[in-house]
Amino acid sequence: MDNQQMLNAFEQMWGPFPEPVMLIRKDRTILAVNTLARTAGCSAGVKCFSLNPEAVTSACKACKANLALREHRTVCIDTVQNGNHIIGYWMPLVDAPDVYVHFGIGCAEAMGIQPYPILRDGKNDLVALTN
Repeated sequence: MDNQQMLNAFEQMWGPFPEPVMLIRKDRTILAVNTLARTAGCSAGVKCFSLNPEAVTSACKACKANLALREHRTVCIDTVQNGNHIIGYWMPLVDAPDVYVHFGIGCAEAMGIQPYPILRDGKNDLVALTN
């Protein structure tokens, strides 16, 4: 898969995803971001860790990219950061072993950029959305 095909596939798959998503090279350079990540101020060409104020000059403390790339498998962590529940994923690409997709379920809500209402277990949430 060439670079443009990879970027096109990323946009097709992750463009509308309701969480910020980044396509990242092994050296931590962001290759592409989805729509919500752009809305949050993320852009291609910068190091991913530069987006984290706690890790401006080195890898983030909770980063699992090296493990995911080394073992060629998706790695997931379930954590609470600043009172927000986040499930983080690092997913290596099959045809590009030095590139991975990174996102966290719960990031959009924690950042206050949730693009869609979140359906909870209660009926009131669903009723509110259908009226």
